[in-house]
Amino acid sequence: MSFISIPKRPLKLALTVVLLTTMLGGCTGNYTFESNVKADNAEEYFSASKVKIFNDEQDFNVNYQYVGLVEGEDCQKEPHLAAPDAINARTQARQAAYLKKANAIIFTSCIDIETKHCVAQVVCYGKAYRLAVPDEQVEQ
Repeated sequence: MSFISIPKRPLKLALTVVLLTTMLGGCTGNYTFESNVKADNAEEYFSASKVKIFNDEQDFNVNYQYVGLVEGEDCQKEPHLAAPDAINARTQARQAAYLKKANAIIFTSCIDIETKHCVAQVVCYGKAYRLAVPDEQVEQ
C-alpha cells in the first residue's frame, strides 16, 4: 500500500487561501449607499461652499456687484442639545447668499440673541457680493 505524501507546509497554505477566499466572498454583496442628502437637495446642501469668505472689498481684485445683506442663525432648542455655533450660523448665511446668486460674502458680525424659542441663539450677518470671473464685467 502506498500513500501519497503531501508536504504539510503547502497544504496549510492552500487551506488558508481557500478559507480566506471563502470568508471574503461572503462579504461581497449588493450593498446600497443611503444618505440623508436627496439628489434634488444636494445643490442647496453644498451651496455654502460656492460662496467664498472675504475680509473686505479690497480683497476682491475683480469687478463686483453688491447683492444685499444676508443672515444665518443657529438655535439651541433644548438645554441638553449642543450649544449654538457661529460656524453653523455663518454657513446658513453663505447659503442665503448663494440663493441670491452671490459668490462672495463679508461677515460684519455674529451676536448672541435671546429668544423665547431657543435656549441660546447665534445670528451672523454679512454682505453678499457677486464677483466677476477675472476679465469679465458683472451685470449692474
